[in-house]
Amino acid sequence: MAVTITKLDNGLTIATDPKPLETASLGVWVTCGTRNETGPDMGLSHMLEHMAFKGTATRSAQDIAVEIEAVGGDLNAYTSREQTAYHARVLKEDVPLALDLLSDILLHPSFTPDDIGREKEVIIQEIGQTEDAPDDLIFDFLQLACFPDQAMGWPILGDIETVSSFDSADCARYMGAHYKAGAMTLVAAGAVDHDRIVEQAQRVFGDVKRGDISGVTPSRFVPEERRMVEDLEQAHLAFAFPTIAIAHPDMIALEIFATALGGGMSSRLFQEAREKRGLCYTISSFVQPYGDIGVFGVYTGTSDDKAGEIAPLVADQMAAMATQTTPEEVARAKAQLKASLLMGLESSIARCDQMSTHLFAFGTVLTPADIIARIEAVDVEHVKRIARELCERGEPALAALGPVKRMESRERFAARFGRATVER
Repeated sequence: MAVTITKLDNGLTIATDPKPLETASLGVWVTCGTRNETGPDMGLSHMLEHMAFKGTATRSAQDIAVEIEAVGGDLNAYTSREQTAYHARVLKEDVPLALDLLSDILLHPSFTPDDIGREKEVIIQEIGQTEDAPDDLIFDFLQLACFPDQAMGWPILGDIETVSSFDSADCARYMGAHYKAGAMTLVAAGAVDHDRIVEQAQRVFGDVKRGDISGVTPSRFVPEERRMVEDLEQAHLAFAFPTIAIAHPDMIALEIFATALGGGMSSRLFQEAREKRGLCYTISSFVQPYGDIGVFGVYTGTSDDKAGEIAPLVADQMAAMATQTTPEEVARAKAQLKASLLMGLESSIARCDQMSTHLFAFGTVLTPADIIARIEAVDVEHVKRIARELCERGEPALAALGPVKRMESRERFAARFGRATVER
């Protein structure tokens, strides 16, 4: 069995990946997230995600919860900077119920003032919880340091001022502007039948108004430093560099570079920072790609007296990979990526997420064989080139939270990069 893709007359895309399982995952991914917001709307994408479960024209919030849990299913959602996803996991015989619930919460939300008032308070509590978790907050700081004065840099949750201002009209206006058929993808994996999914989707989503994905302002990486000195046990440090968009041909090579640099216990950063020097408990590198740009980053938590040693170590190891990356490192990183891919396919919800990402990036769904072939095609020189380009560009953003007075400035960190540094 293979992925089958159908597009309804109104532009809504349906993709299914049937598997011989007893359960199924399905959901609707909407190409609308934080970067679609304006200043007064900051956090409204996330607000819609919350309001989806608060009632429809025919179901109360309790009705929604009871119906899905009465069959042992799960209904959930999440918001990112470019998409909002609403998804369910059920036994195979309950796929029609899940699809009916998903269509109802997306197409017929009630947005009552009382529900909105209560949910605003819930989100404000969620914002407070994030602010009490420095290992989460540091990534909001970093995003803002990468994309200042842009929706791409705003926190997904919004802030207390904007969330407090939302009302029923705001929710209806925003949903009407962005939740169009051309911006919606219905994805299903596991115990599903493509033709039956399409048939039911035509009934419940066929009347969604036509319209394409809403345009967004191109992202601009304008590196800044965001530093907040607080009385915490650990200094939380994060560095970021501008890089390629999600569909770029070099994306797999970039992921292999990030994995070899800081993707596991055998990585350079982990071995050097933790095992050899004892500078930290955790250190990792990551890639966050978007539709028009990407971010490569490094995060660690360390003590006050060690904070000043992290930036030089990160710069040195990145520069070293531009000239000293070994075939063994690349082979390990490729094995990690392949294993992650194949293990993820065993989860139907992970498969849905992967399919939606592929449709967003490429307009189709890559097969596992396609991805593995792309991984295998990357060699040592390709990874060295990726490292060299990152280092030569030398435009890092920096975020620091906690006892970070000893952390060097962004300008000093940026001076560690450039062509001369890589060629030394």
